[in-house]
Amino acid sequence: MNDNELTQKLCIDGQAIRRIREKSKLTQLYVAKVVGVTTDTVSRWENNRYPTIRRDNALLLADALEVDLAEILLNGTGDPGSVSGTPRRGHLLAGLIVVTIVAIFLFFIYFHFMQDQSPQYSFTATRILPTYAVADGIFPVRVRINASGEMKGMILREHFPKGWKLVQSSPPPSSLDNVDGTVRWIIKPDMKPETISYLLQVPAEVDGSRKHHFSGEVIVNPRGSSITYDVTGSMFTAVGPYHWADVDGDFVIDDSETLAASESIDEMAGLHLSWETIEKIWDAGQYSWLADEKKFIPVRTSAESK
Repeated sequence: MNDNELTQKLCIDGQAIRRIREKSKLTQLYVAKVVGVTTDTVSRWENNRYPTIRRDNALLLADALEVDLAEILLNGTGDPGSVSGTPRRGHLLAGLIVVTIVAIFLFFIYFHFMQDQSPQYSFTATRILPTYAVADGIFPVRVRINASGEMKGMILREHFPKGWKLVQSSPPPSSLDNVDGTVRWIIKPDMKPETISYLLQVPAEVDGSRKHHFSGEVIVNPRGSSITYDVTGSMFTAVGPYHWADVDGDFVIDDSETLAASESIDEMAGLHLSWETIEKIWDAGQYSWLADEKKFIPVRTSAESK
């Protein structure tokens, strides 16, 4: 090999040099000593700050890394195109600009196409709370789901008052935190329940002077994108010695309240709610709450009051 060949400029692959050196657990100092250059030069080779190298140094570098020369040359040949390498970088920059312009153009076409092609869908989640809950009693909650269109699934998250305990749910919850009062359901596309219901055990010691707050949100996944909706509807309930079916808290479950309670129990068929108690109170005319026995009892009204 003559002197002209030894001084020929070759394009090196800096990333390949770094990868091979680190894989072989060689230091830049070791490579520099074998080649006869400084560690700064080795660093510049690896970072492509010196994109070309003399053939004699390239051969020494390949020996230091214990690989064939082709493994450290750009494209395996090291043909620089020119000594400075400028035309190669210029072509690369021009190519990147063209690719970027084409990508932006295609994005706008795709975006407008999806705007036209995306199916319409609608979604609402509405919570239904009884007006009253009784201390140390059971309290039903319903969330009605109304969804149409193509969706990949949804997650319903409900937040109920701290200290209240979820004792039953239909469908069963995916996760439950009875300490902080949070329950979640993962609803798959093939499920699509119209109503999610749950029963809460109200604590015996509960503040009856204020209303207790509920909140929730639903994460809907139409065609792979996530959208969050708040659960609307009832947000507060009061605590008193009243049956949950007694909407106005007058110790009477009248005809309209009985009919509404019947529809509610049918809608919450998966939960253990007592229709018998409501029916007896409706027949008797009034009721009272026995806190010691934790139950409502019918109180028959006099003939005069009827």
